[in-house]
Amino acid sequence: MNRILLSILALTSALWTVAAPAPAAAQDKITVAYFKEWPTANQVAQAEKWYDKELGVEIEWRAYNTGVEMAEAMVAGEVQISFSMGVVPFALAVTDGAPIKVVGVAVDTGGADNCVIYKKEAIDRANAHELEGRKVAVPLNTVTHYKMLRSLVFLGVDVAKLDVIDMSPHDIDDAFLRGELAMGCSWGGPLRRMKGQGWELLSANEQDRLGIRAFDVIAVTNDFARDHGDLVTKFLAVTDRSIEFLADEPDKAKPVIAKAAGLAERDSDIVLSLFDFYTRDDQLSERWMEGGVQLFLKEVADFFQQQGKISKALDDYGSTVDSSFYEKAQ
Repeated sequence: MNRILLSILALTSALWTVAAPAPAAAQDKITVAYFKEWPTANQVAQAEKWYDKELGVEIEWRAYNTGVEMAEAMVAGEVQISFSMGVVPFALAVTDGAPIKVVGVAVDTGGADNCVIYKKEAIDRANAHELEGRKVAVPLNTVTHYKMLRSLVFLGVDVAKLDVIDMSPHDIDDAFLRGELAMGCSWGGPLRRMKGQGWELLSANEQDRLGIRAFDVIAVTNDFARDHGDLVTKFLAVTDRSIEFLADEPDKAKPVIAKAAGLAERDSDIVLSLFDFYTRDDQLSERWMEGGVQLFLKEVADFFQQQGKISKALDDYGSTVDSSFYEKAQ
């Protein structure tokens, strides 16, 4: 697993190094990264083109499989904004020098991602060490990967002895349902399907009691934030409008969100019920943009360093979080 992770970090490090900053220019299109089968309040604005109208530019929504892919696309200049990038891939990317920053919290994801034991395996939290030597699949460098490691360390599993396979969520889903994995770790639609053929290693409530948090961020490239800060602020304001619309008009908002996410409305509603969304006043609190995000980024990076997955965490992550855009959003 360490060899796989090191090769990924080497690749992304090369991308951070060779990517040239784009010159400041009039912006006529913005590319925003997002996940399919990951319903979020802002997809009302995505579907109804509120962003396009308020920002005065064309918004291209481009789907990615993982936050790692989002970060690489941002560094390569293909994406200016990532909506709902996992806090873990963000932390690892900026630790490795990626020129991106957090401007908001997209969603507090709670139990929306987890690890599932295949139904034919006689393994649970009491004998979790029997996973050692078995095949376990997870998208590396993601929130799910972090939660998996934290859970296994708590349960006394020697993670170095796992046969860990780096796979996309849908590939994990397919391999799990074929019985090729002892445990699969994923989110969204793939997680729901796996739970139909197994059980969670630790429940979301158990993880929460252990302090294993999970949330996604709104990330922008440093160049875009510097050159088009007004658009970043407007993007956040429209996002807040979507959150308020979902809260005030759920019967109108939920079908639109489900369609944009590529889910049946029932499945979308199940995922939405696990999520919490925050508008400006909550964002500008010590729990989130005024200290909490920065502290959690440091906690994540330190944990990955302790596990030998990265060579060194940054001393401080304050410079990778910028609340000034939300302060201006009205």
